[in-house]
Amino acid sequence: MDTSSAIENIQVRSQEAIRLLKKLIETQSFSKEEDRTASLIEEFFTQKNIPFHRKKNNIWAYNLHFDAGKPTLLLNSHHDTVKPNKSWTLNPFEALVRDGKLFGLGSNDAGGCLVSLMAAFSHFYDRNDLTYNIVIAATAEEEISGKEGLEIVIPELPYIAFAIVGEPTDMQLAVAEKGLLVLDCTAKGKSGHAAREEGDNAIYKALKDIDWISNYQFLKVSPTLGPVKMSVTIINAGTQHNVVPDICTFTIDVRATDQYTLEEIIEVIQANIQSEVNARSIRLRPSSIPMDHPIVKAGLSMGREAYGSPTTSDQALLDCPSLKMGPGHSGRSHSADEFIYLHEIEEGITQYIQMLEEVMNK
Repeated sequence: MDTSSAIENIQVRSQEAIRLLKKLIETQSFSKEEDRTASLIEEFFTQKNIPFHRKKNNIWAYNLHFDAGKPTLLLNSHHDTVKPNKSWTLNPFEALVRDGKLFGLGSNDAGGCLVSLMAAFSHFYDRNDLTYNIVIAATAEEEISGKEGLEIVIPELPYIAFAIVGEPTDMQLAVAEKGLLVLDCTAKGKSGHAAREEGDNAIYKALKDIDWISNYQFLKVSPTLGPVKMSVTIINAGTQHNVVPDICTFTIDVRATDQYTLEEIIEVIQANIQSEVNARSIRLRPSSIPMDHPIVKAGLSMGREAYGSPTTSDQALLDCPSLKMGPGHSGRSHSADEFIYLHEIEEGITQYIQMLEEVMNK
């Protein structure tokens, strides 16, 4: 394909992607309520004669010349959204274009990423010279870390050699992502009358543990993600002013790095505080990809920068090297009057294709 034809091809795919994104914006898709946007994605593949699979509200498809003897790469992003906050001044379900911006709920997080990845997949779909198979997965429930999104698709897929997860990163390379560990802790004392020297105040016990949590620093620091971060975010105790509380509960938000497993972090905490510690889940693990991986090197060769992401995405559910990257800016996510620049979508499609072309040529 000559240069002019390649440019025209990208422009056509960009226009298709923007049309799809407008439809997605105008279709409510709160987490667990993504059935109608899943149908829109089905329609997109049907119009292109691309066979697809559906499980719950998740849609995935394979390249035409899938070869079980080749490694497979996964392109993934989500089509669920958070609920709009009260600060919106525009209609969150109207795809409004103004000053080169496309406004609407989910435009930036992560609709722009999803349609750009779908455009890149379509570009490679019928190629018979690929060194990797490609599977695209448009998944649900990412915003709530739900269990009926990417997690139920993974068992249906072949072994994944590496993945690109579409989230707004300004098309920079998030080569690592912190994991999330939520711990519910219980300090136990003994109730008594507050006016007398009775009881064993559970709040005071909890405060000693919280003091340790606020001051402790894990020894190993990740070169890309920095230190493990612990924050006590909820505390509850007491029933009335004159009763010494026998129970105090508190919650720790732990942002884990690739230097520790979640189990190791729990073990350290349990060994240093008196309160009982219970993990809500150990599903959302830290993620990373080597700096010398071909997809990272492809991005770096295009002048993109690598960094560690403090936020958590569906990348945490993948047990393979994964890169988080997509058009749009993270700071616009979940904000009032959310938007993405139209040029960001075209640039995102272009960069996805160029990076994948470089990997395919290795």
